[in-house]
Amino acid sequence: MKHNLQFLCASALALALSFPAFAANKDMIALQTQVQQLADQVQRLQQANDERFGAMRSLLEQNTDTLNRLSNSLDAISHSLQTSTTDQGGKVDQVSAQVQSLHDSVDELKARMAKISKQLDDMAAAQQNLQSAPPGGQPGQPGQATQPQQPQAPPPDVLYNQALSDYNGGKYPLASQEFSDYIKYYGNTDLAGNAQYYLADIEYRNGNYQQAAQDYDKVLEQYPSGNKAAAAQLKKGYALLQLDQRDAGVRELRALIARYPKSLEAQQARDRLRSLGLTATASKPSPSRR
Repeated sequence: MKHNLQFLCASALALALSFPAFAANKDMIALQTQVQQLADQVQRLQQANDERFGAMRSLLEQNTDTLNRLSNSLDAISHSLQTSTTDQGGKVDQVSAQVQSLHDSVDELKARMAKISKQLDDMAAAQQNLQSAPPGGQPGQPGQATQPQQPQAPPPDVLYNQALSDYNGGKYPLASQEFSDYIKYYGNTDLAGNAQYYLADIEYRNGNYQQAAQDYDKVLEQYPSGNKAAAAQLKKGYALLQLDQRDAGVRELRALIARYPKSLEAQQARDRLRSLGLTATASKPSPSRR
């Protein structure tokens, strides 16, 4: 009897001691569940933010492309006015003033777009820093020396938008370096063709027409299905004409019209050919008479 009583006491003591451990384990499971729920919420929030950033950047890119096309159209009109031999000088001067006013408006819009792009870049960079920050309260392992980190390229969207912002802001040397870095690190992405186009366009704007023609050609050769292919072929034709390579430039413009007949670039090519006294298609030789 005494032995049985001792056994019951020992069992009761063991059961009592197990309660705190069971309670602690239960609290830990509840805490882990809460942490996982928070992590899921953060992930959903991150995904939503990424989608919003992506939509905003897509809209920004579309607006920038529209402004660049408008600027190219104004350049073509200005060129036509400069080469016009009409006797109505007063009307030509009036139209030239209107075109210059449009140029100023486009430049102002580009500056605003560059500011918006910069704000997006700052927001994306801040978000990237928060994601890459090490968790707090975790001391480093003793005896491990801190390894110097290699410089890493910014995320592709941040790098591209920064380059585009500098391009629209007229910071061509900086934009050229950034677009080159984009092609270096992200040459297989959809925007790589755009980056190559802007590299060529910077050369064109700086008057380096030979290099510009070569860089536009890279867009056509390496990114033939990209959304800058038509614009690259148009500007390549312009660059060749600037180099007094008239026949080559005309062939390029006519090839553009044949390939993209309904595009805005094709209309610009037709206008440029018309200003040169040429048609959109080469005239066929008349059949020889016997």
